[in-house]
Amino acid sequence: MHSREVIFDPPDAALQREANQEPALLRAKKELLEPDPTWLLYSYWKPESARTHPEATVRPWATVQVVGDALSFASALGYIKRSQAYKHGYVFRRGRLVIQIFQEEQVDSKTQEPIPAHADAPWQVIVKTANPVRGTQEVPLGRHIEAVLEVQALMKGLLDLHRQDA
Repeated sequence: MHSREVIFDPPDAALQREANQEPALLRAKKELLEPDPTWLLYSYWKPESARTHPEATVRPWATVQVVGDALSFASALGYIKRSQAYKHGYVFRRGRLVIQIFQEEQVDSKTQEPIPAHADAPWQVIVKTANPVRGTQEVPLGRHIEAVLEVQALMKGLLDLHRQDA
């Protein structure tokens, strides 16, 4: 994978932070290795309580494909560009899960091009379902969480995967 990601604050982010609430950030992502890359807008919301799911961060998320200039679209909605980064690494699937292992590359402020990550830069791992899921009677949310934890068990010793609420 080699993607560009731009993170936006909602228009009322300062008010939400003053009220001790973490705003839902809007993220625009483009996979640069695709032949005709398009933007994807998505947002992660507040994670569920650690008491409910102590072993993994479980949070709702929404995604939408955008045709055209997603960055201008987000700005027109009132979102304010907060930061951007490039992610360079690997993506693979295991059943319904998508596993991303990557290093973040910073952006040169003059050229807006990625600066390759240092060899000692930490690797980040995101394990998520390929599509947003809801717990149902037939397939409760716990079953999806078990699949994520199975990946954690398979990677034991290679990577330390822990719950992260940030």
